[in-house]
Order: sequence, then structure tokens, then C-alpha cells
Amino acid sequence: MSSSPAPHPVGMAKIPVSFRLNGAPTTIELAPWTTLLDALRNHMGLTGTKKGCDHGQCGACTVLVDGQRINACLTLAVMKEGADIRTVEGLAEHGHLHPVQDAFIEYDAFQCGYCTPGQICSAVGLIAEGHAHSAEEIREAMSGNICRCGAYPNIVEAVKHVIDAKAARRLEAAK
Repeated sequence: MSSSPAPHPVGMAKIPVSFRLNGAPTTIELAPWTTLLDALRNHMGLTGTKKGCDHGQCGACTVLVDGQRINACLTLAVMKEGADIRTVEGLAEHGHLHPVQDAFIEYDAFQCGYCTPGQICSAVGLIAEGHAHSAEEIREAMSGNICRCGAYPNIVEAVKHVIDAKAARRLEAAK
């Protein structure tokens, strides 16, 4: 008894997906099985988000969706209909780098740079979550982002600098 192969998806209809991408309303037609990572890189031309393992184990593809850190390689783009998606390309505002981007430069928190966009997006999300304050808490909260070059001490210092500066601004504003 022979079984016939499954129909090939070529020619299957694409569906429109709408979301805010780096602050701009965006609609794109995609195959329903397209990951958010592939949509960003291959269809939107935003190559800052990296494909590392494609299994959610390295964090190179970390982006912010509705302010939360996610692995774009594990998320279908169609699942993010109506979401607010921010990539590393969308963090700078009015020609100024995001404070986390500035801190990564100031603290040499990168070596080869491949993991850096995911590390930065993860750090932005971590800071917004407000749960990590100590170096140990930062390391734990950033443990989903792997740096094969071993820049972890500088990454932690950069993130801690931004957290401490944010706390200092809050204290100053409360005076």
C-alpha cells in the first residue's frame, strides 16, 4: 500500500497580518507558517534580529512584543496580529540611541556583535519588567540570551548601569 505525499504548500494563499512595527502601522501578506523572525528578516528587511539556533535556545532573535521579550523564531507572525512589535532597529528615538544601546557601547558589552541585538532587546524588556536589580538577578533574567564570545560581565555592567541610572532619576524626581 503506497501513500501519496502530502500536498506541497507552494501556491497556498498568503494571509494579511497587521501590527505596529517600530511604531509604524504595518500590514504584510505572509504564509501562515512564517515565523516572526523570518517575517522581520526576509519580508521586512530588518536584519538586526538574528537567526541563531532557530529553536529558542540562544536568544539572538529576541524582540519586544507589547513590551514583553519573546523569541521571534518560536512565534508565528500571524499570532501577533494587532501587536506592538519593537526590534533593535526601532529602539532609538529622535536620532538618539536607547540608553541600553548607549550603555552597551560605553561598557564594551559586545565582541563579535552577533548576539548584541537580542541582548539589547532582552535588556530593554528586563528593565521595563522591573524585577532585576542586582548583578545576579540581571544574569538570571538574561540567561536566555547566549553570548558565545563571553561578554557577560560587560553585558551585566551595562544593564546594571541603565537600571541604576533609571532608579537615580526616579529618586531625583521624587525630591
